[in-house]
Amino acid sequence: MNQDHHAAAWQRISTAAHTGGVTLTVACRTCADDVEADFAGATLVVAGELRLLGTATDERARTVEDAQLVTGEGPCTDAYTRHAPVDAVDLHHAADRWPAFARVAAEQGVRSVLALPLTIGALAIGAMDLYRVEPTPFSPAQKKRASAYARILALLALEEHPHLLTSGSRPTQRGPQGYPPTVHMAAGVLAAKDGLTPDDALARLRAHAFSHNQPLLHTAEQVINTHRLD
Repeated sequence: MNQDHHAAAWQRISTAAHTGGVTLTVACRTCADDVEADFAGATLVVAGELRLLGTATDERARTVEDAQLVTGEGPCTDAYTRHAPVDAVDLHHAADRWPAFARVAAEQGVRSVLALPLTIGALAIGAMDLYRVEPTPFSPAQKKRASAYARILALLALEEHPHLLTSGSRPTQRGPQGYPPTVHMAAGVLAAKDGLTPDDALARLRAHAFSHNQPLLHTAEQVINTHRLD
């Protein structure tokens, strides 16, 4: 029963939290362990356009989640836009579906992924991704348990990021339609320095981050600090 999965998930999260408190990161890590994923991450979406990394269980997860933020494609984006789980058993066969994401995922050793939307009623606030390094499908029971964790992660995300609830909603669009302020600041620096339009500066920033396998925020901070990409 779904209620049983929900209660079991809360119990595992509470046990894992110990004295440190229940957080989005603890819940995500507990979910990965419980459903036998090798690592996991969650991306949050504000007003249907501004995407932020909510949490990642390790550096591999952080890299793959950031790739979805930069390229605007991947299971996280699809799960959020469709309000439904996305299950890719073998990403070696997903090059046509998500060409840029599949490449980064392969570099991090990812073979399969289960993405679930983070929702509160009709409100979608992001998605959680569960990754495996082997092309092994998640069982029906593991998918049900993961869905229970996704509901919990959605609540914790709102608790840690209350602006997700108060931001005005906009029509859902594919791809990263907005970025954290740091990224826009960096694009402004490049635009002023090199005589680019804001859109061209942002495109150059994203391309540099992707080609150098860097998190987009890391690249943006580099530009703000040095006024250059290299």
